[in-house]
Amino acid sequence: MSDNFTETTSTSWFTRLSRSFGGIFIGLLLVLVSLVGLFINEGRAVKTARALAEGAGIVTSIDASAIDPARDGRLVHVSGAISPIGTPADPEFSISVPGALRLERQVEMYQWKETSSSETRNKVGGGTETVTTYRYEKTWSPSRIDSGAFRQPAGHENPNMAIAGSQHLADGAELGAFRLTQSQISSLGETRPVQPDAKSRTRLAAATGKLAAAQSGDALYSGDPANPGIGDLRVSWKAAFASEISIVGKQTGNGLTAYKTSNGRELLMIRNGNVGADTMFEDAQAGNATLTWVLRVAGLVALFAGFSMMLSILGVIGDVIPMIGRLVRSGTGLVAMFLTAILGPLAIALGWVAYRPLVALAILAIGLAIAWIVTRMARNRQPLDAAVKA
Repeated sequence: MSDNFTETTSTSWFTRLSRSFGGIFIGLLLVLVSLVGLFINEGRAVKTARALAEGAGIVTSIDASAIDPARDGRLVHVSGAISPIGTPADPEFSISVPGALRLERQVEMYQWKETSSSETRNKVGGGTETVTTYRYEKTWSPSRIDSGAFRQPAGHENPNMAIAGSQHLADGAELGAFRLTQSQISSLGETRPVQPDAKSRTRLAAATGKLAAAQSGDALYSGDPANPGIGDLRVSWKAAFASEISIVGKQTGNGLTAYKTSNGRELLMIRNGNVGADTMFEDAQAGNATLTWVLRVAGLVALFAGFSMMLSILGVIGDVIPMIGRLVRSGTGLVAMFLTAILGPLAIALGWVAYRPLVALAILAIGLAIAWIVTRMARNRQPLDAAVKA
């Protein structure tokens, strides 16, 4: 059976028109959500920045070797060597790694994957003809791809996975006299591959119903590593180790928890390595600024998409004559861009007024000053033009 499948579909002008009406409401909803999101993002950025500034001003670096009860409830910074409590183990495959913070089992299945590409052509009368090519290729994937949703599932069936990936943590860790929880160490450390043994190969074979499992490099295979078949599994393990870590949080007994600032934000930062408190707060401020801009750009893109959906009906109407439809669609794209350029920054500016009033007033004053200067220059130019003409 061919691994390529081509399908041609036609859509009438009336069908496209009815879909465009639905796009108006979806686009309007997207516009409203984008504007609210842009406004809220400014508040989030300001509150986070203020919380970090507050934390940087009151944090105290302490020695991890002893706990001072007088600092209980205060924001502290602790750095030092970390020691796992217990040993992370994967009992299903009889693998354990002493000294590790985390043991990860990664499972991939060799299976079918569908990709598609489409080419749409407008027809006289407003209808469209779309040619879609579906391609099927075999690939390793960490989760089962639903072959039932394929356009051509026959001959491309993916079986269920007999084994799933998993994560196994140490019971916690000790940072000097302090004890860290499993959730606090769940993302720490640098990972290294773990070599499976003969017992692991036997258990993989039993779990998949095969006579034997093969090993290639750091991974086990339920089939032939050089010539895998659909449904074959590839299983590997990684363990995370850390020698030193740094943490900023509230001292709570012999533990460290999130510290609540005066504006309600919580501070709990954990890093690999020996990192100073100043650096941790500076990096957090930089991360907050980056996130703010990422969300601004995402909000503006969503806003543009919303306006484009609302105006798309005009392009569909113009598609009765394809050339006119293309011209109309170009115009609506410019209109959507113009509306985004006006309303997007306005939503951000309103956020500044609500959360940064002094900065907003300063920017407004500068804007008014520039407008006044431009107006004065225009007025002064009129007598000069009259004199030149005379």
